[in-house]
Amino acid sequence: MIDVLFAGFLQCTGGHLACADCHVERPGNQRQCQKCESGNGFNVRNTAVDAVVSSLRVQCPHEGCVIYVTYQKLADHQSMCPLAPCKCPMPVCGYEGPPPVLYHHISIAHPMPVHMIQYCKVLQLQVPLSEPRLLLFAEVDRCAFFLVGGMLDIGAPIAMSVVCIRVGASPLPHYVAKLWANGLPGEPKGTTDAVKVEMEVTSNKDPSDVAVQELTFFTVPPKLLAGAKLVSLHI
Repeated sequence: MIDVLFAGFLQCTGGHLACADCHVERPGNQRQCQKCESGNGFNVRNTAVDAVVSSLRVQCPHEGCVIYVTYQKLADHQSMCPLAPCKCPMPVCGYEGPPPVLYHHISIAHPMPVHMIQYCKVLQLQVPLSEPRLLLFAEVDRCAFFLVGGMLDIGAPIAMSVVCIRVGASPLPHYVAKLWANGLPGEPKGTTDAVKVEMEVTSNKDPSDVAVQELTFFTVPPKLLAGAKLVSLHI
């Protein structure tokens, strides 16, 4: 067996090989060489075979990824591959796919609102309080974001969170979201007619789970909601 956590090859004194990972996993009484009559153990590292296997390159198994890496680096690459499959944020939906494909799945299979965004350009949204969740998609880098809100009780603040749909170990770029909500039309202007926040956007392949537990969120106070069915949100 050769897997992505390849730890090298061992050999017995008779020159027979065993994968180090598999050898460690076997019970103690099965770690003797089955080909040697003397029952020698695998206690010598075969550096020549290690070198050959270490030089082999394999393609990332994620759909659409064309990167080739060595066995030792495959696990690290998969943990940050931008095309790693992510879970659909809709409840009870078990679909998984890379972010660009996931965007098309949600826009076709679910009633969740989908909005195209441009970085550094303000987007005004009307988010329904009854179902405060929507998908944001940036065509420039084909990155998808999940915006979700939660209200603990009637008359309580609503907390809005933004999650980038990709594996959590993804490298740059890192994203920052600026959000603000305005008060209801006709309300007297003052220091509390709007709230603003700037926050780092978390990345995760299971956005619905993270959004519920996310510590970084935007809180809209009850005064700005007062009887409204929508929250006027800018991002």
